[in-house]
Amino acid sequence: MEIRNLGASGLRISAIAYGNWITHGSQVEEDAALSCVRRALDEGITTFDTADVYANTAAETVLGKALAGERREGLEIFTKVFWPTGPGRHNDHGLSRKHIMESIDGSLRRLGTDYVDLYQAHRYDHETPLEETMLAFADVVRAGKALYIGVSEWRAEEIRAAASLARELRVPLVSNQPQYSMLWRVIEAEVVPTSKELGLGQIVWSPIAQGVLTGKYLPGQPPPAGSRATDDKGGANDISRWLRDDVLERVQRLKPIADEAGLSLAQLAVAWVLQNDNVSAAIIGASRPEQVTENVKAAGVRLDADTLAAIDAALDGVVTTDPSLTRSPRRSEILG
Repeated sequence: MEIRNLGASGLRISAIAYGNWITHGSQVEEDAALSCVRRALDEGITTFDTADVYANTAAETVLGKALAGERREGLEIFTKVFWPTGPGRHNDHGLSRKHIMESIDGSLRRLGTDYVDLYQAHRYDHETPLEETMLAFADVVRAGKALYIGVSEWRAEEIRAAASLARELRVPLVSNQPQYSMLWRVIEAEVVPTSKELGLGQIVWSPIAQGVLTGKYLPGQPPPAGSRATDDKGGANDISRWLRDDVLERVQRLKPIADEAGLSLAQLAVAWVLQNDNVSAAIIGASRPEQVTENVKAAGVRLDADTLAAIDAALDGVVTTDPSLTRSPRRSEILG
């Protein structure tokens, strides 16, 4: 397993991180989830990412059970706060001091640990002063409940404002967690340059575009039975935007490129995001242990310039690059 620094910090993490967004506690039964985490550990993954909102806190509980008994110092455990949890009342979401302070304690209890290595703001909160949010995160760090802080899906200007406050408060803001893949490149124009300047690394999610970049979805054909696209609990709504024939046709053009590189399409997709020197880790999910084994083979792979150019040519016309598509919802959107 390749090991990288998280941004400019001294924290070392596995280049492949294991995440349980739409698996643990919802799509995948607990025994299968435990097997996937065990396989991740066996394959050298030390970095595990979750969030309190995943399966309405159940995902944290399952991950805590899966990691119980492991040497804590040998793991990097990440979680997040922002989205509604519990009954979803008026203080059950956002980045207010009240919600952050209550949420970190709940996350630690469910994860079965005294601290998380990284505590992340899962979106930007338009209704809470950034100063209030950053001070609450600083107090979480000073209380020893988190070692580092990060953000997720923040725009470049939001990251810059948070970094300025973090410097004043003398707390380590080290990362952003955005969506990033061959098909979704909205961070490249603004977020990546800003993050490089400020010393933040990217921990990217959905590097295989919800499974579309595996090539299993074919143009003109219905999704395979049992796939994510047919499972409402497994992210069917999220993947639907990629299931256009023009996208699927272009993805099929990647197959000879992957073959030439000696990789599966999934491995090519994960290796591609790891070529970006601002990416510290790519998060993979799994419903079966063998998926973990396949994807970790992308760690340490170096794609040459000709391969990268061939990928761009194959996907020309279906890649999304508009930086304005990085956005955080307002409270009215969250509560409906």
